Amino acid sequence: MQDYKPLIVQSDKTLLLDVHAPGADECRNALIPFAELERSPEHLHTYRLTPLSLWNAASVGFSPEHAIKVLTDYSRYDIPQIVCSWIKETAERFGKIRLIPDFFLEDNLAEDELPNSILLETNSAKVAKEIESQRVMMKYLVAVQDTRNSLPAFLFRLNITDRGTVKQELLKLGWPVKDEVPLRDGEPLEVSLKKITTSGKPLNIRKYQKEAAASLVGDKGPGTGFGTIVLPCGAGKTIVGMVVMDLLKTSTLILTTNISAVHQWVDELLDKTNLTRDQIGEYSGETKIIKPVTIATYQILTWRPEKEGPYPHFQLFRERPWGLIIYDEVHMLPAPVFRVTAELQATRRVGLTATLVREDGCEGYVFSLVGPKRYDVPWKELETSGWIADAECIELRLDMPMDKELEYSVSGTRLKHRIASENPAKIPAVQEIVKRFGQDKILIIGQYLDQLYEIAKLLNVPIITGKTNNTERDEIYSKFRRGEIRILVVSKVANFAIDLPDASMAIQVSGTFGSRQEEAQRLGRILRPKQRKARFITLISRSTIEEEFGTNRQKFLAEQGYTYKLIRSIDELPDEIECQPEGDY
Repeated sequence: MQDYKPLIVQSDKTLLLDVHAPGADECRNALIPFAELERSPEHLHTYRLTPLSLWNAASVGFSPEHAIKVLTDYSRYDIPQIVCSWIKETAERFGKIRLIPDFFLEDNLAEDELPNSILLETNSAKVAKEIESQRVMMKYLVAVQDTRNSLPAFLFRLNITDRGTVKQELLKLGWPVKDEVPLRDGEPLEVSLKKITTSGKPLNIRKYQKEAAASLVGDKGPGTGFGTIVLPCGAGKTIVGMVVMDLLKTSTLILTTNISAVHQWVDELLDKTNLTRDQIGEYSGETKIIKPVTIATYQILTWRPEKEGPYPHFQLFRERPWGLIIYDEVHMLPAPVFRVTAELQATRRVGLTATLVREDGCEGYVFSLVGPKRYDVPWKELETSGWIADAECIELRLDMPMDKELEYSVSGTRLKHRIASENPAKIPAVQEIVKRFGQDKILIIGQYLDQLYEIAKLLNVPIITGKTNNTERDEIYSKFRRGEIRILVVSKVANFAIDLPDASMAIQVSGTFGSRQEEAQRLGRILRPKQRKARFITLISRSTIEEEFGTNRQKFLAEQGYTYKLIRSIDELPDEIECQPEGDY
């Protein structure tokens, strides 16, 4: 019946999803490609249509007609006409402006000579006039006459070095640019994937990994070779990056979050490709070796000796004729790197991420400079297929001692957060959970070091913080992977790319609790496929600011299709699940 459809479409472009109505799950999955989740309380989830959400959808082939059909099929009431008109007008802006080669120069260039200019093209006189009226745009653009015999277009010439800046500025004006200027091939490198890994296991590339890589590489023609791939943590984004390398066979610069991630990339490349150690360089605070494949940290790139001085390590981008740049965890890409990324528009590039959400609001920079979303697959879809673990998300709310409640009540906001986060009741709760789930491999994750050191001491388990040197850190991670360590305490270093495939439980005792980025990374630590159900347990101090911050956590998890269970006592935790016999996962 019409009244039981799950969606209510409002004229302000918000979408209300009744999670109890029939078809709510199917509707949520249908909304994911082109709508953004804003709030997710118990009964009604709020989505919003935004220009960027529609343009990302358009970049992977979703038409405005498809979006309107989804809304029509699931809407409880008639859709406001203004919303349908806005969807069509906004989505159709993608492709109205194109960057193309400067065909005026083609006959005058030597065979191996690169042009120093390109053209911005639109077939709309209205759009051309709008561009010309913007003083900021005319700093970069010069109008030129179209001399072709085909239908006349409006053309502007720009220096090829301004390619990224022009795309940024036009996006701010509400015009996403479709970049169809061919990319450079870069330095050739014969890199290929092995059929049998060095560790002796068959290398089976999953269908979605092949599809993700192919969506970026395309036919290697204009308009291909750049973009962002969105896959859950644990779904094998590193494999996707290596498949892209195999397809392009060119020198590659890989940028990632920390030195542990650098070492993991090195290990994966040696295990799964024909590359030798002599072909792989590490560029970090510890060593600076540049090879045909070089892996660097964002931290070293954004280091500078003086606060307002230049970034000396940006030269890495120009050290070799890179044919591919991989931005690992692109949602963590530091803002200064966008500056040099704007200059690298002739280089093939891919951003790998579990979420396009950026707390600094720079999603538009990722779209215009790294590239639009090329591939996305819902977390729950991969869970259903068995490619990531079945996960259960639980929030355990705990009372604070009376003296802490009094201290909390008279404190400022920042101190309130710390007092609630360091609630002494959390430590015995952790001990009880660890005791109850004796078969799980557990990560205990937190923000405040004193609290974490106390937990590690009481449980007599290792701890990793930002102060742990890289050699010791890698050794502890290795012991955890080998099963020599069952419980590991980690600080916010767990937010970044670490590969601990056997972890089946995460206990979050404290955090920023306002960041969907953080939730994506922390949940991702336990999502590698395994025989056990993965559990993500967050400890929250009842009736405190932590509960308010929990709304963002719930928003992210609901966005991915996960249910979120609130419990008031450890006794409400589900019973231990029997392990299945070990298999080949």
